[in-house]
Amino acid sequence: MIKTLQKSTWVYLFTGLMLVLLPFFKDERWFLFLMIQIFVFGIFAMSYDLLLGYTGIVSFGHAMFFGVGAYSVAITLDRFEPSFMSLLLGIVIAMAVGGLIAFIAGILTLRLKSHYYAMLTLALANLFLVLAEKWRSLTKGNDGFTFQIPELPGGLEDHRNMVIYLFCLVSMVVIFFGLKRLTESPLGKILVAIRENEQRVVSLGYKIMPYKVIISVISGVVASFAGVLYAISIRFVDTSVFAIDMTLDALLMTIIGGVGTLVGPIIGAGIIEFAHHYLSELSDVHWIFERWIILFGILYILVVIFFPSGIVGTINHKLATRKQRKKEDEQSDKLAS
Repeated sequence: MIKTLQKSTWVYLFTGLMLVLLPFFKDERWFLFLMIQIFVFGIFAMSYDLLLGYTGIVSFGHAMFFGVGAYSVAITLDRFEPSFMSLLLGIVIAMAVGGLIAFIAGILTLRLKSHYYAMLTLALANLFLVLAEKWRSLTKGNDGFTFQIPELPGGLEDHRNMVIYLFCLVSMVVIFFGLKRLTESPLGKILVAIRENEQRVVSLGYKIMPYKVIISVISGVVASFAGVLYAISIRFVDTSVFAIDMTLDALLMTIIGGVGTLVGPIIGAGIIEFAHHYLSELSDVHWIFERWIILFGILYILVVIFFPSGIVGTINHKLATRKQRKKEDEQSDKLAS
């Protein structure tokens, strides 16, 4: 088990190193922006996987944390002189507000079951969407607004996109290993137990509500940070960050990549963002590519039918099955000898 964990960790670190070196070989602006989007939505999808994959909580309102993070840093940089201090202040405010909203929403909604909780989170997300539309003095409504980010020192300003790329990559790697450590801790084991059999956990004497609130807050903070990175990367924010499409994207990324795997949502984010980019470019070939969401719907159906555990989940299952068969064959050989 330890050896397997060490091998997987080395694979993750090697992949991260390759991604660090990638922009030195391919530094086109469009490519860097596409990779940044993958890193951002990989973080967002991981935050959703904490709820769906490890705790069994289905939320349709996860975009409210993403939107709060994006608006918090954007408003802070718009109201104050763009500097690294104001940027840091915006990040802190975004994560603090995201965590506070997640705590309050968790206390109010997590006692509900299955679809009741999902629909209430959708209503809360729509509430934030309407608030962003109507509070024009702060958010500029549906028009949104652009903002400036601090200039980089020295000659780094000429390589701003690469710096943002590396910052988002490092953030994703750090968050991945942090969440991986969390899910492997005793807290993570309890969350998985809640997902598998909530009544059984209650019968063992655990109060599940605090655990759900804790993971909801952690998920909200991570999602808010993803919103911060999204706003910084495009230097523009509007009410679309609160749209249900954001939550559905995270859900789709998680399911395609593999629920309850953490690395699966990152892979799912890569597949969806690359597919979105290249399918949109094919819009001149046929009208169907202009409706790329239809193709995603078909992809989702195929994944659910043929890969119910997602890409990573299916691979892990096959490897575990092969390992179990090998172990059984070895035991049979010993008995035969």
